[in-house]
Amino acid sequence: MQRLSSQVRCASNIPHSFPPHNPSLVRDEFLRPLDTSQLENLDIALKQHRKPENVSDWIAHRTVKAMRVVADAFFRKRYLHRAVTLETVAAVPGMVAGMHRHLHSLRWMRHDGGWISHLLAEAENERMHLLTWMRVTNPTLLERGLIFAVQGGFFSVYFLLYLFAPKTAHRVVGYLEEEAIVSYTQMLQEIDNGNIPNLPAPQIAIDYWNMRKDATLRDVTLAVRADEAMHRDTNHDFADRLLSGQENLRVASGHSPQWTTAQPDDAAAASNASSPSGHTGIKHA
Repeated sequence: MQRLSSQVRCASNIPHSFPPHNPSLVRDEFLRPLDTSQLENLDIALKQHRKPENVSDWIAHRTVKAMRVVADAFFRKRYLHRAVTLETVAAVPGMVAGMHRHLHSLRWMRHDGGWISHLLAEAENERMHLLTWMRVTNPTLLERGLIFAVQGGFFSVYFLLYLFAPKTAHRVVGYLEEEAIVSYTQMLQEIDNGNIPNLPAPQIAIDYWNMRKDATLRDVTLAVRADEAMHRDTNHDFADRLLSGQENLRVASGHSPQWTTAQPDDAAAASNASSPSGHTGIKHA
């Protein structure tokens, strides 16, 4: 016991010792049950848009916009099917980035500044979105095939992108999350207009987000949108930190980003897309 205590005291003097704690991994608001009005009033900066500042930012922004056009053309207003398919891709970046950071931390034998736990928590959060939507709808055979192809391709591309340009990789995710917020806002409009039935929330969602027992599909959508806003801010901050060289999450990044409101014409163009045969994609018992 005396030898062990001596080892612990020596270890505490290592220059690269671990920080006392890491930042929170989840939204504090979900630590207590929220009703619909509280979910609607969450401070998520709904229309916030990160203005591109350099070439890599513009490449990331334009790439995501091109992906948005393809998704709109394929899914139209089938928002539940869009959610299932895209969440299978959204859970990839956090896992890939976390793996990169994990291996880097092992190679250099030092703490990574608190990123790994955040990135893996993001991947798990996106996976829970997928499992939640799977309780509500089923992807078609075509969509299942698309998931296999897109996930494999996206993993390979994002792996290489993070290896050679991690700042751009995080910026891509930040802009993807901005588009996810637009999509879930449009889905809420479809629920309010009666085009998507406001079913009772699946039990998995009630348990995960600590929701009230009478929660509905609309409440779930509000919670998922709040999660996407958190991932938007986190990934843009990660990109800024890589730009400024301040990777310790317990220290301010030292970069002052330019935030604007989201372009209204982008959201309007997406919401005007026609819906094929009025299909909502709801899974019925």
